[in-house]
Amino acid sequence: MGDIKIVQGGISTDFRGAISHVNDLDMSEVARFYVIRQSDPSIIRAWHGHQTEKKWFYALRGSFTTAFVKIDNWENPSKDLVPEIFHLSANDSKILCIPEGYANGIKAAEPDSELLVFSNKILSVALLDSWRYDGHLWVDWDQY
Repeated sequence: MGDIKIVQGGISTDFRGAISHVNDLDMSEVARFYVIRQSDPSIIRAWHGHQTEKKWFYALRGSFTTAFVKIDNWENPSKDLVPEIFHLSANDSKILCIPEGYANGIKAAEPDSELLVFSNKILSVALLDSWRYDGHLWVDWDQY
């Protein structure tokens, strides 16, 4: 694993229900968040990259296959880049911390999955650092 970090949390359960937590996450850099609701697991959201934006990913509901690739050339990235692939599930409370310089792709592994995404940039700044690439690059999504 390169610069990507996993912050493991936990799920505490008792007679009242369950609390999913990631108590060791430092959220001091977070400027905003959004939720991606993916009802159809055949839909692929790939590739979206940022030179200066950091992101944190957390499965709220269901599960996702996530892929991240460090971009070597923003204008014309190599077709041979090797992504890091992770599985996120609401049943395993953990957050993926993605530094700047990566493009991301996601695919829900089950219907009606929800992914919480934190960003260190406000939207107006993030929109100025938005790079999109062909969704068929780097990963054969059919195997997930």
